[in-house]
Amino acid sequence: MAGHVVVVGAGLAGLSAALHLQGTGHQVTVLDKAHLPGGRAGTVQVGGFTADSGPTVLTMPEYLEEAFSSVGERLSDWLTLDRVDPAYQARFADGTRIAVHTDASAMEEEVRNVCGAREAAGYRELRRWLGELYAVQREHFIGANFDSPFDLVRPELVRLARLGGFGRLEPQLRRFLRDERLIRLFSFQALYAGVPPQQALAAYAVIAYMDTIAGVYYPRGGMRAVPAALAAAGQKHGADFRCGETVTRLEWRGDRVVAVHTAQERIPCDAVVLACELPDAYRLLGLQPRRVLPHRWSPSAVVLHAATNRTWDLGHHNILFGAAWRSTFAEIVHRGQLMSDPSLLVTHAQDGLHYVLAPCPNLRTGPIDWRRVGPRYRDELVRTLESRGLSGFGASVVDERLVTPLDWGNAAGTPFGLAHTFAQTGPFRPRNVVRGAANVALAGAGTTPGVGVPPVLISGRLAAQRINAMR
Repeated sequence: MAGHVVVVGAGLAGLSAALHLQGTGHQVTVLDKAHLPGGRAGTVQVGGFTADSGPTVLTMPEYLEEAFSSVGERLSDWLTLDRVDPAYQARFADGTRIAVHTDASAMEEEVRNVCGAREAAGYRELRRWLGELYAVQREHFIGANFDSPFDLVRPELVRLARLGGFGRLEPQLRRFLRDERLIRLFSFQALYAGVPPQQALAAYAVIAYMDTIAGVYYPRGGMRAVPAALAAAGQKHGADFRCGETVTRLEWRGDRVVAVHTAQERIPCDAVVLACELPDAYRLLGLQPRRVLPHRWSPSAVVLHAATNRTWDLGHHNILFGAAWRSTFAEIVHRGQLMSDPSLLVTHAQDGLHYVLAPCPNLRTGPIDWRRVGPRYRDELVRTLESRGLSGFGASVVDERLVTPLDWGNAAGTPFGLAHTFAQTGPFRPRNVVRGAANVALAGAGTTPGVGVPPVLISGRLAAQRINAMR
């Protein structure tokens, strides 16, 4: 039965939930403490530029299309997406470069030219395997609600096991590739999931599928154009957006929320989607899920936004690999230390604007004094950039902003949410419904299916499905 649903949080998950709810006849009010929709897909002002402060590329735009189509709209009428080709430019410590093309023939030729014929044949087989992994997981694991581990027991589980999805990522990649540069290219994405490639489930190779096969896109106007378009489509179809309002409490009648309170008003409702940070959602609910193991959070990141008066030979997305690899993950994930030999992501969004991301420990793994260490680490990052081909970078900076784990404002100081360990994957990840709350669903990176732009868009749809199934 359609009713009034309040969505708390206007990030990509909340916006996706709002459109999917509208598409099934609900009246929707969206609340957010920020003054504009977007959540982690926000902006920062640097040297006269408006820069993306969160994700810098878009993959799997079909999930965006899905949200727009739920209210009868077309993605192309709201956003223009430019394909990024190559998807990545990778630079290695030995001076070699590999351009990552999503076109099969172009990438096979690139691998052959840089790594040899044997690796090109291995890439062909790897690409086939990645496609099969994604196909078996798309609807039945990534895009499904789980109520218990028994929901995994389906024919697709057997197929996923046969594909090696429950093995470890790096050993599975070595079935196809021997060149260490390629192993890095197809496994570094595990860090997005908060787990070293040596420990990550091979099932998470689907992230590499999204990045290296399905295609990478950049919206005209920047990633901030995505939440702006979703919100505008929602408003067109009657959604009420109230930004700049912080939710203070939920009003209960038995096990049902009957109103959402902000500092300004009381908003009656029939159901609620909490698309805010997971700890904030539990705090508002006054409920905590029963877990045997405590939550484990992903590594964090230091980001240097730099406006410069010159440019370098860079693609849109660039990965500057250091010589170290296994020790890098051990430092970040286990020892709580900064990388001694950093690998960096450098996004060249437009001439004169650079986004430099360095993975680092979260605040729980590595209690680093960022107020003291931050400026020194910024200088170290600049020296690293200059040693890897961006000569004169430091002298070219005309304005900048440094973001450390203290600035993310999220649990454990990480923008990447809960790590995708086995105990926090699929039916073992925090559920998007909570016992004791009969008309509340959760959405966002902390719940099903997980971290990243495509998963949080999916999480909004799954939350809407939960609301539609409630009585």
